[in-house]
Amino acid sequence: ADAAARREERALVLHAAAASPPTPAGFEQLSAYKVHGGSLVKYRHESASIGLPMTFSVFLPPAAANGPVPTVYWLSGLTCTDDNCVQKGHVFEAAASEGVACVFPDTSPRGAGAPGEDEAYDFGTGAGFYVNATEKGFEAYQMESYVAEELPALVESHFPVSSLKSIFGHSMGGHGALTLAFKAPPGKYASVSAFSPICNPSAVPWGEKAFAGYLGSGEESKAAWGAHDAAELLKAHGPFPHYADILIDQGDADEFLAEQLKPEALTAAAAAVGQPLSLRMRPGFGHDYFFISTYMPEHIRFHAKALRAAAAELPPPPLAAGTPADLLAAFAESTGKPITCKAAVAWAPNDLRTETVVVAPPKAGEVRVKVIANALCHTDIYTLQGDDPEGLFPSILGHEAGAVVESVGEGVVSLKPGDHVVPCYTPQCNEPSCIFCASPKTNLCPSIRGTQGQGVMPDGTSRFSTVDGEPIYHFMGCSTFAEYTVIAEASAAKINPAMPMEKACLFGCGISTGLGAVWNTCEVEMGASVAVFGLGAVGLSVIQGAKMAGAARIIAIDINKDKFATAISYGATDCINPEEHDESIVAVITKMTQWGCDYTFDCTGNTGVMRSALEAAHRGWGVSCVIGVAAAGKEISTRPFQLVTGRRWVGTAFGGWKSRQSVPRLIERSLAGEIKVDQYITHRLTGVDAIGDAVELLHGGDCLRAVVTY
Repeated sequence: ADAAARREERALVLHAAAASPPTPAGFEQLSAYKVHGGSLVKYRHESASIGLPMTFSVFLPPAAANGPVPTVYWLSGLTCTDDNCVQKGHVFEAAASEGVACVFPDTSPRGAGAPGEDEAYDFGTGAGFYVNATEKGFEAYQMESYVAEELPALVESHFPVSSLKSIFGHSMGGHGALTLAFKAPPGKYASVSAFSPICNPSAVPWGEKAFAGYLGSGEESKAAWGAHDAAELLKAHGPFPHYADILIDQGDADEFLAEQLKPEALTAAAAAVGQPLSLRMRPGFGHDYFFISTYMPEHIRFHAKALRAAAAELPPPPLAAGTPADLLAAFAESTGKPITCKAAVAWAPNDLRTETVVVAPPKAGEVRVKVIANALCHTDIYTLQGDDPEGLFPSILGHEAGAVVESVGEGVVSLKPGDHVVPCYTPQCNEPSCIFCASPKTNLCPSIRGTQGQGVMPDGTSRFSTVDGEPIYHFMGCSTFAEYTVIAEASAAKINPAMPMEKACLFGCGISTGLGAVWNTCEVEMGASVAVFGLGAVGLSVIQGAKMAGAARIIAIDINKDKFATAISYGATDCINPEEHDESIVAVITKMTQWGCDYTFDCTGNTGVMRSALEAAHRGWGVSCVIGVAAAGKEISTRPFQLVTGRRWVGTAFGGWKSRQSVPRLIERSLAGEIKVDQYITHRLTGVDAIGDAVELLHGGDCLRAVVTY
């Protein structure tokens, strides 16, 4: 019953306020539904090309909440409206999973007053044939202009969609999709497909009737029919090399196959001009939505693949001005020499002081970088407090930064002075002999782990010292509480310089970790239920990642209820303060969900909370992910029965991301608007001297990330 209720909730639930984006000016919202984590909204608007009100529906997938997505346009068949495929096409699960929007226009004007428009099912109302009518009385029947030009312009200017689009349809709509795609300039549509299309309308009764009525029946008029006939267009103007394949599905039990559809005419034309075309004859299927819904997911995936390929062909976004020439000149001057600069040195637990330090040149396989921005993470505080079993003093903490390469050591080939990088505490050596880098199962490259844990560089020595020559330990292979630091090449992720450093630094730890825990470690699927324990930056990024993954229910847990509004803004559906309940948090969540959540995440580092997170996971299949780092000497425990009954306990380091490979991609997704990070920066400070202030801010309850720029 609980599973059925969840399926019902995420299938089609009318909820206009929550399901729909704001209604654009000039549009009238007719209905709004929540479906598969996205929104389906039907609108009415005044059409400039038609001269009458027109309706259309738009489905926005969950991914649209984080930036523009590509679009597929569906054209329906005779007698249909924009509702038919919406209600019977089985479109939305695949579209949500693939991250594509869907647009469903009507099939004709309504109430145009054209002669005979309501006298037959195959002409007039519901049968606009996606042409621009030229015959008197049918001036409103400008469906080609409406579908190919006006509607996409409206959609792209009012909704979170990109200019990338594909087109497909059924029967008359299949005819429309093919002809509009064949007439479009290369690049307008990434792909085209059809179900049971009218392939040669100039030579079949449906097409002859429609073309005569809309375009004219004289010899001169008939000569123009070929411009609206897929087979004739392909013969006259094909091939269309920008369509790597044209996908056609046709039922062999279709009652209209021989007389009206004639797919053989289209395949013959394709063969004649060398156009790739896949006609799949489906045994036993007719001309109905049972047929369409069976193969709709394959068509959505076909278009999504083409849209991704088209996106890959787009020119990269213009890069921001790189490292200034004067800074590069300064780097050239300092290369090979020690640099004296400021750093916040942790001399002992809770003893953090700004000092002048000396940073030696990089050795083989190392790079020296100028730190531009540093975000404080609770792991830094945890070590500063003396809770880290690997914590060493004196040391320079910090591991979440954006930096510029100042100089490189011997053998470094992937970086050069001026490159923008994010130092990563989880290295990626990419050596052929590294089974960890080669394996898709882990990101835990051990290449420098032994020395990194000892607070030194791979050769066993430190690059930091006081002005008196006393060595200072490194921290997590990063040590970014300094104006300059030295890191291993394997720890430097080269990024697009268009990304501001105060945002880039966030991908060095917390944000990447939370997103990766959801997407990589647990692979949270659409419709899942999620519980997040701890609403710091990592917990909120888990919520953000779960929402992007399409989770249906996201329960946020924290003892500070002031964080709940923020959690909801990130995507939480429920918020719980355990201190407001007499029973355990496990009991509270179990009552809310009946069997627990599909996925739970500990973002606290508290071993008691880790146990609660596990025991709040769903009986039979629940997965609980440990993200928070526990204090020295702490151990986790639970009754074996919890694991015997199907729950799994997993952990994640840096969200499972292979750092040098993945951080640049995450940065690009942020630049594209898919991953929003601005909201994590709650405090901005300047100068190494301000790091102590940032530490105090992080102890407060209202700081997610304090970013210090040097």
